[in-house]
Amino acid sequence: MLHKKLEPFPKDFFWGASTSAYQVEGANAEDGKGPSCQDVKELPAGTADLATCADHYHHFKEDIALMAEMGFKSYRFSIAWTRILPEGAGKVNQKGIDFYNSLIDECLRYHITPIVTMFHFDMPAALDEKGSWSNPESVQWFEDYAKILFESFGDRVKHWLTINEQNMLTLVGPVIGTLHVPEGTTNLTKEIYQQNHHQLVAQARAMILCHRIIPDALIGPAPNIALVYPASSKPKDILAAENYNAIRNWLYLDMAVFGRYNNLVWAYLKEHDATPAFAKGDEETLKNAHPDFIGFNYYNTATVEASLSWDDDINPGADQQSARGEAGFYKGAENPNLLKTEFGWEIDPDGFRATMRELYDRYHLPLLVTENGLGAYDTLEEDGSIHDDYRIKYLDEHIRQIRLAITDGVEMMGYNPWSAIDLVSTHEGIRKRYGFIYVDTTDEKVGSLKRYKKDSFEWYKEVIRTNGECLY
Repeated sequence: MLHKKLEPFPKDFFWGASTSAYQVEGANAEDGKGPSCQDVKELPAGTADLATCADHYHHFKEDIALMAEMGFKSYRFSIAWTRILPEGAGKVNQKGIDFYNSLIDECLRYHITPIVTMFHFDMPAALDEKGSWSNPESVQWFEDYAKILFESFGDRVKHWLTINEQNMLTLVGPVIGTLHVPEGTTNLTKEIYQQNHHQLVAQARAMILCHRIIPDALIGPAPNIALVYPASSKPKDILAAENYNAIRNWLYLDMAVFGRYNNLVWAYLKEHDATPAFAKGDEETLKNAHPDFIGFNYYNTATVEASLSWDDDINPGADQQSARGEAGFYKGAENPNLLKTEFGWEIDPDGFRATMRELYDRYHLPLLVTENGLGAYDTLEEDGSIHDDYRIKYLDEHIRQIRLAITDGVEMMGYNPWSAIDLVSTHEGIRKRYGFIYVDTTDEKVGSLKRYKKDSFEWYKEVIRTNGECLY
């Protein structure tokens, strides 16, 4: 659809950026914090551990000041479960509460709205030993943790996200270091989707609890959404795309918004003898939880073709943004129309608009972009400059699509790309940099941790100052 006149970005649009606790804070064994599954996992060879990261824990005031200099209206960050509850349950760590109080207050001092993610890939190690999300008690663990967050910070935090990329926890758990497989598991698919069910119920309870404890707060999910294209106009490829859209995207949002399993996913689970068991009260809980908005992470689209045999050879290599496939349901395909990043992720700005349109058409809830960005090898020059024109180009092209989506009638709350500052990527270390702010450290050794402004820092500052008008 072409438009002769574009609608402006809303005046209260949340321009900002995102981080997550375990990837940016460091200090993973300080001030009473307990270990999470991320702290104890086996790291890929040659990648930095999580002891320091960007040391945001000790530099947060400097970092928030830089965000304020850029003009941030929002900062989306996560709270580390084990900084609040070192054992995942039981005794509260007051020093953890104090840290996040200080971080929240520092944001508010600069009129930056805190958008808080409750869980971002970092299950407490003590709860991991008790079965993690495979344990039905995990629903209560999460609700108890949520209650502490709402009661401790709800007087100032009015925007909450439940579980970051729950679909990635389900689809690529081994890649991001989160999958717990109980001893004796014979049907892995059934086990994974039972864990997913516990997360869905835990999320629903958290949303209900948030509305009760903080009536003026807004809360929503934060999946990683990649709209799926068919590889061709062949009807069977279109059916394959519908299969993968359901499995990758709609399962999580249909449940969050409508309180029911997507029918294609349920058929898929039945085929695998993997339908989850419902505990007493689950069905009622799921139907009574209502998100106020949809947060979503977008990096690219996916493309699939039909898988017409149970013996199809499916490439097992996959991460968050790869359509690996599953024999009999769909098969990942290359999209010849798209460029790729240095790390092999396809770049699809038009798909960003298509994703926003599809999300709004299906759910009719305001949308908040909680991640979007370009991971690249940035170079710190001798004069302290970082020329990341490739990142500016990527972000420019995607922000333009938001305005087009707004003109299409999509209700957009804000844009919080990944990431505010450089941090440790999920499985590719700190060499894969995303931030507007360069942090002097490497995978090989901890550096000075000095902060440097990239060219994208000044560019984004102007985008925010003009509410996006400088792009036109």
